[in-house]
Amino acid sequence: MMNILEEVRGCQTIGISGHIRPDGDCAGSCLGMALYLQKAMPGVRVDVFLENLSDALTKNLAGAEEIRHNYVTDLDHYDAFLCLDCEKERLGDALDLFMKAGKKINIDHHRTNSGSGDVNYIVPTASSTCELVYNTMQEEYLDERIARNLYIGMVTDTGVFMYSNTGRRTMEIAGRLMEFGFDFSAIVREVFYEKTYVQQQILGRALLESIRFLDGRCIVSMLDRKTMRFYQATSSDMDGIASELVHTDGVCCAIFMYETEPMTYKVSLRSTGEVDVSKLAVLYGGGGHARAAGCTCRASYHDIINNLSPHIEEQLNAGVHV
Repeated sequence: MMNILEEVRGCQTIGISGHIRPDGDCAGSCLGMALYLQKAMPGVRVDVFLENLSDALTKNLAGAEEIRHNYVTDLDHYDAFLCLDCEKERLGDALDLFMKAGKKINIDHHRTNSGSGDVNYIVPTASSTCELVYNTMQEEYLDERIARNLYIGMVTDTGVFMYSNTGRRTMEIAGRLMEFGFDFSAIVREVFYEKTYVQQQILGRALLESIRFLDGRCIVSMLDRKTMRFYQATSSDMDGIASELVHTDGVCCAIFMYETEPMTYKVSLRSTGEVDVSKLAVLYGGGGHARAAGCTCRASYHDIINNLSPHIEEQLNAGVHV
């Protein structure tokens, strides 16, 4: 098991980043790690680089106001750079900073990640990257703000501890974090369940536009840019729609996509266990987990469905369970 303080011993500048379109686990692990290093290593400069967060994450994550969203730094390079919750290819504008760093560290729980750093801590069986980040920390430096951030990430990636990636270790860590006294019920409500009016509208539209195929075992919905503009919806308003679709009775696999550019779609894939959607995402250069994955596809909506369908059907007919 990694001890992060040992890995960055002697470093005076440390950069941290995660994947594009950061979710709660990505942002929680980055900010939790940053606060921990700042507390354990006084005087060391720690910078976090992430794209804009959702309003709910910005409101609830400690230290979110310190994020460098423009990816600008006055340093030629960082002594160490941490890539969290993804492989280096998904760092976006932070990739150059990572590659120039004196020491590259990669911590992740996605099984499609083979390791991007000089030092790697990749555990696909972990519930979340926040769980792994907790494992790298020493108890004496933990506090309420760090615990809050890690808890948010764990809640996000386990579906409030409902998903199959939740294990005994997950619950033990969550219980320990809760002892720091933050309002965990408010976090669950605001980060996981609460939606804006626009998000509710766009979810309703996605459900109305959905269709089932493969004898009703798969469901798909798509929103184009015209529809998103009509509702004044942004990419962050799309979060959670795929998870709602997969809850449809009789459905084993859900596909939700929204248009980001002409003939370019952000695709979210969800499964109840009969389909390994990470294998589907890899076909388009994406990744993720067996039951939750994503990718970006450059093709027409119909071509994407036609290309994915035989791979889904093959897994369904094979009777796999993940």
